[in-house]
Amino acid sequence: MVIAGGGPTGMMLAGELALAGIDVVIVERRASQDVDGSPAGGLHSRTIEVLDQRGIADRFLAAGQAMQVQGFAGIPLDISDFPTRHHYGLALWQSHFEPVLADWVGELGVPILRGRKVVGFAQDETGVDVEVSGDTSLRAEYLVGCDGGRSLIRQAAGIEFAGLDPSTSTLIAEVQMDDEPELGMRPEGGGIGPVNREGDGGPFRVVLTEQEVEHSSEPTLQDLREALIVAYGTDFGLRSASWISRFTDMARQAVSYRRDRVLLAGDAAHVHPPQGGQGLNTGVQDAVNLGWKLAQVVNKTSPESLLDTYHAERHPVGARVLHNTMAQVALSRPDDRHQALRDTMTELLSLDEPRRRIAAMLSGLDIHYDLGEGHPLLGRRMPDLDLHTADGPTRVFTLLHDARPVLLNLGAPGSFDISPWMNRVRLVHARHDGVWELPVLGQIAAPPAVVVRPDGHVAWAGDLTDPELPRTLGTWFGAATPASRCERDRPNWVPAS
Repeated sequence: MVIAGGGPTGMMLAGELALAGIDVVIVERRASQDVDGSPAGGLHSRTIEVLDQRGIADRFLAAGQAMQVQGFAGIPLDISDFPTRHHYGLALWQSHFEPVLADWVGELGVPILRGRKVVGFAQDETGVDVEVSGDTSLRAEYLVGCDGGRSLIRQAAGIEFAGLDPSTSTLIAEVQMDDEPELGMRPEGGGIGPVNREGDGGPFRVVLTEQEVEHSSEPTLQDLREALIVAYGTDFGLRSASWISRFTDMARQAVSYRRDRVLLAGDAAHVHPPQGGQGLNTGVQDAVNLGWKLAQVVNKTSPESLLDTYHAERHPVGARVLHNTMAQVALSRPDDRHQALRDTMTELLSLDEPRRRIAAMLSGLDIHYDLGEGHPLLGRRMPDLDLHTADGPTRVFTLLHDARPVLLNLGAPGSFDISPWMNRVRLVHARHDGVWELPVLGQIAAPPAVVVRPDGHVAWAGDLTDPELPRTLGTWFGAATPASRCERDRPNWVPAS
């Protein structure tokens, strides 16, 4: 497997594949994992949960600051009453998030070709020939483009990137100033804040809307100085910038996340304004949805059609992110009419039900894959219940550390025969004392058993005698067989001769 791009999405996907025993290589244009100019500044609750499912959340919590970071167009949304262990966000710049994630991927033995980039590819019925800068060729069963909004993979695959052109342009920079700046958000969005949230005196993170949308050159210190003067009437003695970048409110999404043996994830699949801080989080969750499916197809335990569920499930999630970020951009216009609308939304979001609905959407806690009619859990994230097992106490997320699906029986011991899926699905008998609760929906009836996919979403809920249970296992984790069909030791990317 070849992944083009070693940012958060590519790294997370590589980790997921490595956990499943898939040979994978990352091709990354940067010579190191250093990040400059990234607007991403935090993790949302569901992303922290995803990391918890893999047993690595504590690494990120130690590097960042848990706090209420959720907001809609700058309107704060408190999620401290949400039914999750992680009822908060994590203030953690991408420049700190990526190295921690890269350390985990390194521990899993994933090779990274640094200072290289994919320059072309050709696919056939059995694989993809990937051309890498430096006269290197790789043969892979699949190629995944995690190479950003200007994705060469997407363009070369001929996948349309539909959506809206930018209407605003914004500068973002990390700077030193001689004078004390005016800290806080601005009505039109952006503002000035300390890079170190626990300190003061600089450096500062500056985010400012520009007067012009179109630009033919990279942003300069003079551009930043002029934007400061327009916004504040002063540049606060702007002295230097360690980096300056520019982003717009362009909103585009790939019309398909897959073209045969080429797939897209993260910014290669969707770009949108940064309002709500959803970009990095959506990309990481793309990777966790795709990884186990790719692994099962490569291992021949599932048919290639399983990959179609990646687009079916994640494309609507990406579309909703585009939709709510466009709404936030509109709400941030600085004129009096938009301010009146903003005041109305602020009042509305002070009410519990609207707050919970919008905050659950932004945090990713309400994501619901359409898996048909059934129990309220079906297609939703599985709560991280405290469990009592014969081996002692544990948690649902602990059962997912190795990225394997789990059939969790919480009722009376049943006679269901797991042996046809024993090499793929883990059967756990447990007891949970307490209520079951989901964000927005509230308390739900506890099912006697659930099938939890490797991404933490529920594929089935019911009684072990339900005839839908074996059909569900066959649909998601391969046909029933008494023998292992997982060829986990077989490499699926090799240097081309």
